[in-house]
Amino acid sequence: MNELFDGLSYLVHVQLAMLGGNIDLLLYQLPIFLLLELPLAWLVLLGIIMWHRKQVPVELKRAPKVSCVVTCYSEGEAVFSTIQTLCEQVYPGEIEIIPIIDGASINIETLIAAKQAQSIMPSYPRRQLLVLPKWQRGGRVSSLNAGLNIASGELVLALDGDTSFDNDMVAHIVKEFEDPNVPAVGGALRVRNQAKSSASRMQSLEYMISIQAGKTGMAHWNLINNISGAFGAFRKDFIKQIGGWDTHTAEDLDLTLRIKQYLARHPQMRIPFATLAIGHTDAPESWSELFNQRLRWDGDLIFLFLRKHRASLSPRLTGYKTFLFNLVYGLIQNTVLPLVVVLYNLYLLLFYPLTYVLASLSMLYVFYLALALLYFSFFLLFVSERKRQDLKMLPWLLLYPGYGLLMRCFTSAAVLNEVLRRGHEETSMAPWWVLKRGKKF
Repeated sequence: MNELFDGLSYLVHVQLAMLGGNIDLLLYQLPIFLLLELPLAWLVLLGIIMWHRKQVPVELKRAPKVSCVVTCYSEGEAVFSTIQTLCEQVYPGEIEIIPIIDGASINIETLIAAKQAQSIMPSYPRRQLLVLPKWQRGGRVSSLNAGLNIASGELVLALDGDTSFDNDMVAHIVKEFEDPNVPAVGGALRVRNQAKSSASRMQSLEYMISIQAGKTGMAHWNLINNISGAFGAFRKDFIKQIGGWDTHTAEDLDLTLRIKQYLARHPQMRIPFATLAIGHTDAPESWSELFNQRLRWDGDLIFLFLRKHRASLSPRLTGYKTFLFNLVYGLIQNTVLPLVVVLYNLYLLLFYPLTYVLASLSMLYVFYLALALLYFSFFLLFVSERKRQDLKMLPWLLLYPGYGLLMRCFTSAAVLNEVLRRGHEETSMAPWWVLKRGKKF
């Protein structure tokens, strides 16, 4: 242990000594941390404290009918569990459950599992099941709009077929809609297969820090970045009025950006995050699966911000607060910054001694580990509803800064894939014949 400490101390001293003679390199590192990471951390952590201070037991003033549109493609028997968790909600109002089986002709197992759920419906009063098979595959957007078209509830929940929910989820979601200025609400997601691999454990930490903690803090300032496609809730009339979901890809961020375009004209509008409305989803268990997922997710950011919704990067539509947040933390931090980080590290490897490179990375590791510990501490103290379970993930935080660097490398690849190859057109969320008919941007 002493040898390890001495080695780390040596690296830190080397870093400080080299930075003393290379002020230009210091100017590459510190602005990223001081100008981007710390202001965001301040907003998130203060927002979490403000959210925690306002928490009271959920007491609903009314219980409107809720429609749960469950998009299904190849989930198989997992759909049955999803439907059952929706039936078991403690919500006193009516819940309409609409599983949409996309490409039902080739997904018979999923269709059978959804229909078998009819057998449990008599045990759950005020719960209705309407299974809708779409024999021709049309993609996720097609399924969502089909469900929206037949939904009879005042509120519509867009859910994934392989996501299960805590039994008070609907109550927490409906509580947020008691404010008439709320058109949409984001739900919290956890990774239920976190113990399967190192990749799933890292994603579990990422969901805790970025989704549960991060969105809780940013929602206090009405700056929630995205309503997850796996778990979002909407006023049906509002979503129909703006045209429902649109084709291409990243339908969740696409819809969120369109909703935000009303903020300047309706300054009282807000998009909250239901921190205690918990959904449990499966994350990719291998690094190759994770890479392919982020290739799509991060590439879609470039497509939506710089191609499809370029005009929405305007304070006249979103207001100055949302405009600056989208510009800095939606576009720059998630697309430009990863490229800068990767190029900067390549520059170090090519033109500086290996000892300096290691010292530089060790210093950044210490910075980002401290930041991750800070986020995780606030998550445990103020947000987590499963503190004892989540505390077991603490040792894995030691790997989290390295995971963050790896994700930025993935993002850089996704950005280049979108810019050079229009990667959004290769999505698995819709078949090629649907994407081909969509408008080109």
